[in-house]
Amino acid sequence: MASRSSVTDATSDRIISAATAEFARHGIAGARVERIAKAARTSKERVYAYFRSKEALYRFVAGRELAAMAEAVPLDPTDLPGYAGRMHDHAIRHPERHRLMMWGQLELPAGEAPSDDPVQESLRRKIELVRKAQEAGHLDPAWEAEDIFVFVSQLALSWAAQNNLGPLGEERDAFMAARRAAIVAAVQRLFPATA
Repeated sequence: MASRSSVTDATSDRIISAATAEFARHGIAGARVERIAKAARTSKERVYAYFRSKEALYRFVAGRELAAMAEAVPLDPTDLPGYAGRMHDHAIRHPERHRLMMWGQLELPAGEAPSDDPVQESLRRKIELVRKAQEAGHLDPAWEAEDIFVFVSQLALSWAAQNNLGPLGEERDAFMAARRAAIVAAVQRLFPATA
């Protein structure tokens, strides 16, 4: 896979933009490099010159999306309820980003990510932040740090994929605000915010 720093010219920017939309819409298996190349106004060969495979391109795009999410919603292990609420908000505002990340969880083989996989790297960093918060006495050390992070993330994203549930129109905002409040309350009960 091309390194992040080496993929910076206009062609690669178009490839990355086209691939982001393609993967969000079709997943990894359903995405077509031909469509990505056409949308990026380049050739299929050029796409492969930047990224050795469709999976490598997906991993790069997913890593960028995860970095954007981490910047928009930084993890504060001393306020997991607030983090869950902000994570929910981000996923609701950007459903295409949420779909893109879910495709990777559904389609990529478990345990086969390369050692420099940006998604795995991000998860390791976040779990380490949780572990350090436990060591500092901010979170219950009886839980495994991995479990805390996964439980909070799953609660935060639980309504992001439920577009078909609940009312539509004007009532939707109030309905989703109540869902957000329920997420924050659930995380508060499990992992209370600390000073």
